Amino acid sequence: MKRNMSNTDRIIRVLFAALFSYLYFSGIVTGAPGIVLLVLGAVFLLTSVVAFCPLYAPFKLSTYKG
Repeated sequence: MKRNMSNTDRIIRVLFAALFSYLYFSGIVTGAPGIVLLVLGAVFLLTSVVAFCPLYAPFKLSTYKG
């Protein structure tokens, strides 16, 4: 996998993952929507760690300049 995410993109995804986790674990968002947010947050966190977004690949998008 070739890197296609900039550091800014990665930081934003980590922040959203943290926000989604907070919303779920504090009980603000519960049930199915809460689980969807939690899964989405996990995906954001995983893609941030590996610096590769699989949805960018088919569209030839990249925020990484390097």
